[in-house]
Amino acid sequence: MSRQITLEQAETIIDACKTEAAAVGQPMNIAVVDDGGNLVAFASMDGTKLIGVDISQKKALTAVYFQTDTRDLAGLVQPGQPLFGIESTTGGRLVVFGGGVLLTDPDGAITGGVGVSAGTVEEDHQVADAGRQAYATRAA
Repeated sequence: MSRQITLEQAETIIDACKTEAAAVGQPMNIAVVDDGGNLVAFASMDGTKLIGVDISQKKALTAVYFQTDTRDLAGLVQPGQPLFGIESTTGGRLVVFGGGVLLTDPDGAITGGVGVSAGTVEEDHQVADAGRQAYATRAA
């Protein structure tokens, strides 16, 4: 059975991400996708870096495809590692560094992903995780 993120849930996630981005001091691009990697909601904060529009959506998609946070993939795609070259197999649709987080329901079923881009890799993950926490709080 497919689980979906509602627009209301996605907006809650985006609001939490925007609040955390403001606390970090870096306007962000924020994407929320459902369990199939389909875009549900997107926000591009005023003053953000435009390249992050595409990257944030790819981070959210990558988290869903790999069923893990994107920062956990970075080591696996280095030369000599098991997933080296995986990015080239999808026509550039994957982003394998921090800023994409997986969303799950209280039972652990995957429900979607959040992707954030424009800050450092650590800031992107921090902001995306704030969205995940807001989602988990509402889903519990």
